[in-house]
Amino acid sequence: MYLQEFLVVALVHLLAVASPGPDLAVVLRNSVGFGRPAGLATAAGIGTGILLHVGYSLLGIGLIVSQSPTLFNVLKGAAALYLIYLGIQGLRSKPRGPADPIDPLVAPRARRAFMTGLITNGLNPKATLFFLALFSVVIDPGTPTLVKAGYGAYLALATAAWFCLVALFFTRPAIRAGLTRFGHWFDRAMGVILLGLGMQLALSEGLRQLP
Repeated sequence: MYLQEFLVVALVHLLAVASPGPDLAVVLRNSVGFGRPAGLATAAGIGTGILLHVGYSLLGIGLIVSQSPTLFNVLKGAAALYLIYLGIQGLRSKPRGPADPIDPLVAPRARRAFMTGLITNGLNPKATLFFLALFSVVIDPGTPTLVKAGYGAYLALATAAWFCLVALFFTRPAIRAGLTRFGHWFDRAMGVILLGLGMQLALSEGLRQLP
């Protein structure tokens, strides 16, 4: 009965998750810089972040946030600061010899990588608007909450699976070796991208209206 609606949701989500953004940047950064476990943990964190968006969308909190300039811009500000922080970390990357092992004190543990993915996705205000539109426009208001929750579970699993595939691809020995050949320059390039995303978010119209 809801198959057609589900297929529309799945297609819209596929187009959204495949587009470049902060989630992709942090997965690439952790996968290439710190290896497959860090990349997969980051992907799992991003998938969990989707559950946060689904949860407040089902509860109607997303609508409240979107209609409150103060709440929405506080969220945008926090997201911008976090992306800028990650970007600065990347820019501070130091040269490392091709044979140098990853310092276990520098490489993030699985929990830290997971939290990086969770915070990056969970604070993303564009995701807030996306899920608000998804659950208020694409999904019929009359669809039972249990069915909507099922959609949400799929979205979380599909997102995590997509970024796990990204992590697995970019940690293949030949590909990762080619990227790490540039050493700290790759880290700095990811830092520039994250810093740019953070600055773009910080300078957006909504944030300047914050009281």
